[in-house]
Amino acid sequence: MFCHCGSPNKYQWLDAKLEAKLAEVKRSSQGHSNFKSINSIIMRFPQFREELKDIRGVFEQYDEDSNGNIDYEELKKCLQKLQLHLSEEEIKDLFHSCDMDESKGIQFNEFIVLLCLIYLLKEPSSSNTTSTMGSLQLEATFDTVIEVFMFLDKSGSGKLNKNDVIKAMNEASPTERSPARITKTRFREMDWDRNGKVSFREFLFAFIHWVGIDTDEEMLTKSP
Repeated sequence: MFCHCGSPNKYQWLDAKLEAKLAEVKRSSQGHSNFKSINSIIMRFPQFREELKDIRGVFEQYDEDSNGNIDYEELKKCLQKLQLHLSEEEIKDLFHSCDMDESKGIQFNEFIVLLCLIYLLKEPSSSNTTSTMGSLQLEATFDTVIEVFMFLDKSGSGKLNKNDVIKAMNEASPTERSPARITKTRFREMDWDRNGKVSFREFLFAFIHWVGIDTDEEMLTKSP
């Protein structure tokens, strides 16, 4: 599913920032979750798919030349508008860490991941009524996706390991236990650098695949 893994530490600063943010969110939630089992998450997949597809309007806004990709200069303008202040090196890392097929452009499914990372990295707004992403619904969707990750992150470390995922998939009751092969497959789909840990970036790419966003994109590109 993924063809650009890179070295394990290539985006260490980015993953470290994300882990710290996620651990902070986990602590502030005090263990509260709207999800009680993996099945309760799967049942939301159609809703997630529709909500994430709504990001296309945001994607087209920043795809200034309408070529179906967000290039590096377009990303810099996007970050400026969203008031996310990163160094040139950090912007490059953010860009390349989401350009999974190394096409030198961020496609729609990659842009969903990138936008969610931006949302998590951005400092909280001083205003409670203004959406930093331009859409309160979009932010609510990202908050729910983050909540899915935290449901799987039993240790609250900001990254997943196989034991976390197995525990989460078997949480509700013995009747809802996932077969071992399915659990292993799900974890393998997330752990694309095969280091036994799953970062938030890795989780996001797997998650949008599970809800069917990339399938919709393939159908769109193949249509006449």
